[in-house]
Amino acid sequence: MAVYVLVLVAILCLLCLLSTALLRWNDMRYRKKGLPPGTMGWPIFGETTEFLKHGPNFMKNQRARYGSFFKSHILGCPTMVSMDHEINRYILMNEAKGLVPGYPQSMLDILGKCNIAAVHGSTHRYMRGALLSLVSPTMIRDQHLPKIDHFIRSHLRNWGSTTIDIQEKTKEMALLSSLKQIAGIESGPMSDEFMPEFFKLVLGTLSLPIDLPWTNYRHGLQARKNIVRMLRKLIEERRVSMETQDHKDMLSCLMSSGEYRQKLTDDEVIDQIITILYSGYETISTTSMMAVKYLHDNPKVLQQLRAEHFEVRGRKNLEDPIEWEDLKSMKFTRAVIFETSRLATIVNGVLRKTTQDMELNGFLIPKGWRIYVYTREMNYNPYLYPDTFAFNPWRWLDQSVEVMNNNMMFGAGTRQCPGKELGIAEISIFLHYFVTRYRWEEVGGNELMKFPRVEARHGLHLRVEQLNE
Repeated sequence: MAVYVLVLVAILCLLCLLSTALLRWNDMRYRKKGLPPGTMGWPIFGETTEFLKHGPNFMKNQRARYGSFFKSHILGCPTMVSMDHEINRYILMNEAKGLVPGYPQSMLDILGKCNIAAVHGSTHRYMRGALLSLVSPTMIRDQHLPKIDHFIRSHLRNWGSTTIDIQEKTKEMALLSSLKQIAGIESGPMSDEFMPEFFKLVLGTLSLPIDLPWTNYRHGLQARKNIVRMLRKLIEERRVSMETQDHKDMLSCLMSSGEYRQKLTDDEVIDQIITILYSGYETISTTSMMAVKYLHDNPKVLQQLRAEHFEVRGRKNLEDPIEWEDLKSMKFTRAVIFETSRLATIVNGVLRKTTQDMELNGFLIPKGWRIYVYTREMNYNPYLYPDTFAFNPWRWLDQSVEVMNNNMMFGAGTRQCPGKELGIAEISIFLHYFVTRYRWEEVGGNELMKFPRVEARHGLHLRVEQLNE
């Protein structure tokens, strides 16, 4: 028996020594003169597990040890992490100066190499122009708003006297509404086939690019293939029907050349559709869910929000849709959306990649390294947002807060989210119909995760009743 114990102890000691040796060897590989301090973790995997599992605490611990600018190895790439507000703003405002988008390989492979988040230079400019033409104020007012209102009014119709998973409902809402705006796709066979594939695609974008059958990365790649097949068929059908019909949706706009933009290839159109779906789905569904959560927990906010929406409804007949002027009058609703985005931190940061060796903050950043612009902590800065962990939409009624330099919730510079106002419009209409129709209570223990994505692991369940009952 004693021999077995000694052997076991010896094996454990050997494993500890081997682990220490591997960690030191990997750190030595990246110990180049001029690099910032930090640790690189394991070979190949780096510190991805700690980053995804512990998120904000991992970042805070590294900052406490190494300062606001440190090196790491996450999501398959050697990475510089910046938690410095001024440096972050400089990076986002100066993309052309040796920096390009640096999203993880898994995201590039699954979203497509032509998506707007991945391209740069002249390609980014003409693709951004194509997208901005789809979400201009005129397009929102004349085309998107009526479709969104009609869809959400119908989507929320039978929620009374039921228990719902608001996370599942807002995910369905965000995706189905986008499909309707992009290509006029209604709930039916195509959306039923599309939805499960899209959910697998989303999971695959934030995973290590390990192409094995059981990995989220493999599932995401396969989902992309299936989605591309469906979209290519849709484009072929649309090309035929455009000869005889005038389709007023995003797909027709993307397939057409405009006076100030060049025509996109089919592959570019497909990647832009996937990008629109992906970015809108993630932000709209999660912000809508968390707004409902925060309103439930803050009755005074809900009371004022309801008052604003009943005032809008009081100016209209029962079946009248929300129109542009109604949307512009929803000042407190906009404040609730911004405060939800801040407190929940839907987006934690963005990635850039160096195209050449460059100096930043007094350190050398080698060519090909990623820079993770970590903006999450800015949302909880007590100097910018007093009583920072309180849900206080009133702070956003001062318009200067929304436009201040430190507000990077929707990006900055040429990478500011082009669909920001369309997303705010959709969430505003959702909140309008939800708070004027229903009251709700949470059911059971609803555990929320805040990193790497905001999600309720087992759903966010609500008991919903008609407001007039």
